[in-house]
Amino acid sequence: MRTSSLIAATALAATAAAAENYLGFNSGAMKTDDSAKFEADFKAEFTAAQGLKGAPGTFNAVRLYTNIQAYSKTDPIEAFQAAIDTDTKILLGIWTSQTNSIQNELTAIGNAVTKFGSKFTDLVIGISIGSEDLYRNSVTGVTNDAGVGADPDVIVKFISDYKKAVADTPLKSVPIGHVDTWDVWGNSSNKAVLDAVDWVGVDEYPYYENGKNNTIENAGYLFDRAFDAVVGAVGGKPIWVTETGWPLSGPTWDLAVPSVKNAKFFWDEVGCRQLFNKVPTFWYNLRDSNGANKQSFAITKDLSTKPSFDLSCPKTFVTQPGGNAGGNSDSDSDNSSSAIASPTKSGSNPQSTGSSGSGDSDSESSGSGSGSGNSGSQVTTSGSPSGTASGSNTNPTGAAAITMPHGVYAGAALIAGAIALL
Repeated sequence: MRTSSLIAATALAATAAAAENYLGFNSGAMKTDDSAKFEADFKAEFTAAQGLKGAPGTFNAVRLYTNIQAYSKTDPIEAFQAAIDTDTKILLGIWTSQTNSIQNELTAIGNAVTKFGSKFTDLVIGISIGSEDLYRNSVTGVTNDAGVGADPDVIVKFISDYKKAVADTPLKSVPIGHVDTWDVWGNSSNKAVLDAVDWVGVDEYPYYENGKNNTIENAGYLFDRAFDAVVGAVGGKPIWVTETGWPLSGPTWDLAVPSVKNAKFFWDEVGCRQLFNKVPTFWYNLRDSNGANKQSFAITKDLSTKPSFDLSCPKTFVTQPGGNAGGNSDSDSDNSSSAIASPTKSGSNPQSTGSSGSGDSDSESSGSGSGSGNSGSQVTTSGSPSGTASGSNTNPTGAAAITMPHGVYAGAALIAGAIALL
């Protein structure tokens, strides 16, 4: 399939018209050393994001993977207070994989509404019920050992549970979405989820597209092709890009090479050309959160406001309309089982399988909670792009920890979710 940058640009403009064009980063609940983040950590993160030198806009939004503070079951995550202090918009997240209840998450949200009132609710721009659950339960997710996900009926039930929980709060008007890899949205078996949400979240990593000529020069075309596939599948619903990025260091992935130069190229050709100030975008990532992930996506070191590469946007781009994403076969089309996103094991280079999930893993959760990346239940997850099992992420609560990186990534999130389960 050939992808047209012009078509992609038109699609991006269409989806942008339906939502404010937020700029933000993902933020997991843990640090790379598996210790939990607290208010001061989140505040430093949000402050650095807003002060980035040369940025093509103000990055004053954050995507969270859980609402539960690490080491607790239902305490609101301390990122909420940090967001209030820094006027940072919040995309809430509820973990829905490997659990039959999201009650702890809902209780934490309710506690936040009671504690902070409109100072909190006025900052909430959306809620994601689940993250990469459908991918994990797909053929590709199973092949890549991405962990236990959730079927469409489970996610739809949790969406209903959330609506009932916030029916008498200001959050009842906040748009509801689900985040997953680009390829699941064209699968008719997932239509119930598509019908139940107000917006569609997409995790998309050309870096992890093995077998598809995933060189940095081809990254823009691979991104366009995947985005076009989502546009064609969701019937005009707003699309939010909830994770994308290119690692600055780490092992190569098929033909994809991590480097500062390549991360800058991806920022320009995908971020500047297609996303920033056009579509709600949450970049992966300001800082690394998953110690198990061998690739580093952090665009800053030690939260410096001076990034590792120039964030200003060029006036012209290398990726041109009508370009070909290439690939090893014509079967790599929109409905192929490989998602632009995560690897299966941190640092591994599975050339035998198409890429797959994506950076959900930031969920990093630790502690105990109800069912979501940071939740704090018994599983801990690391926070990096999505993946499956790698590294270890201890659970502050002492519960059994499941660890996975983000693209290694989805795995991490899984853990968090697991933790949330308890």
